[in-house]
Amino acid sequence: MNEFVRVVEVGPRDGLQNEPSEVPAATKICLIERLAATGLPVVEATSFVSAKWIPQLADAGQVLAHFRRRPGVAYPVLVPNIIGLEHALEAGAGQVAVFTAATDAFSLKNTNCSVDESLARLRPAVAYARAVGLPVRGYVSCALGCPYQGEVPVKDVVKVARALAEMGCEEISLGDTIGVGTPHRTREVLQACADQIGMARMAVHCHDTRGQALANVYACLEAGVRTVDAAVAGLGGCPYAVGATGNLATEDLVYMLHGLGFATGVDLPALLEVSRWISQMLGRAPASRLGRVAPDRLILLPPAPPLPAARPAAA
Repeated sequence: MNEFVRVVEVGPRDGLQNEPSEVPAATKICLIERLAATGLPVVEATSFVSAKWIPQLADAGQVLAHFRRRPGVAYPVLVPNIIGLEHALEAGAGQVAVFTAATDAFSLKNTNCSVDESLARLRPAVAYARAVGLPVRGYVSCALGCPYQGEVPVKDVVKVARALAEMGCEEISLGDTIGVGTPHRTREVLQACADQIGMARMAVHCHDTRGQALANVYACLEAGVRTVDAAVAGLGGCPYAVGATGNLATEDLVYMLHGLGFATGVDLPALLEVSRWISQMLGRAPASRLGRVAPDRLILLPPAPPLPAARPAAA
């Protein structure tokens, strides 16, 4: 495994959106800048959703307008519809992401419309974004399970992923929103979607509610995925997903990837400093395994050398 894995950092958006106390814009700006300085290629900055529903991100325009951008780093923002897209463009967004769900039950709770209605709302937004030259990413929430419906048929996830791809999303991220996935099931859903739209366009977004996130990512890496979402310090949670806890911690993910011989471009010690800093700012310890190790006892092994290519089977 000597390939590059693109880590998409979602801490400033997905990680902070459910924080109960207001996080100052200055803290969000500093978090974005510090994360980008670690070598992360993508830092999802904020979300232009209604402040009524996600008050923590009401300062999206202010945040996007004031952080210093680093060359080579992408800073996508989440938009729910064409109105959100217009606000994002006014604030200087250079890349956007749209979202829907794999179940009507969650979609109705999250955006007050069915999945089909949600997709209909997104089509003009995606078309507009592409017309002005913005790359678009698509999220599928509840791809492994729904807090209201329970089990989600694989065919339903494939249908939504294919619809997002057909409307112009360059990348589709499958979200285990409530963290119920296991390695076999996660890989099965990923592969079913990849069979329709190609593995190169797929990403995975795992929450660690049941401690399965790293195992699920490993299974997807074996299947060929090379884009993985994570949040520094394991931040996160969804206000419309009962029982959802934090995302897979970026530092734990990077530690595993380096141990497998993958390249990420991320400075892990620097990332750990950011994890400790933002956790301190939020008044709690990091949720990551790596972040809980005392700094004087932390041993970071050097990245593993690339694994040798597999030998062809004997005739």
